[in-house]
Amino acid sequence: MIEWRGNVPKSDQIADAIRARIADGTYEPDKRVPSEHELVTEFDVARGTARKALEKLRATGDIYSVRGLGHFVSPPGQLAQ
Repeated sequence: MIEWRGNVPKSDQIADAIRARIADGTYEPDKRVPSEHELVTEFDVARGTARKALEKLRATGDIYSVRGLGHFVSPPGQLAQ
């Protein structure tokens, strides 16, 4: 669980937490990151908030999606897909 900062959207805070886990090696390149449902459970947020966090990570190229399989950490230097 993270300590919420009132002036920053929760989706941004979740995305930041996942980026930190990518940076510290918790989530390695080409390995799966938590699903929307898993993020909802872990962070106690609405599904739409979890979806926005994953969309932000995808838009910045931190993760990529594989239809039917989930979201994965992008290899270093890879552009957003």
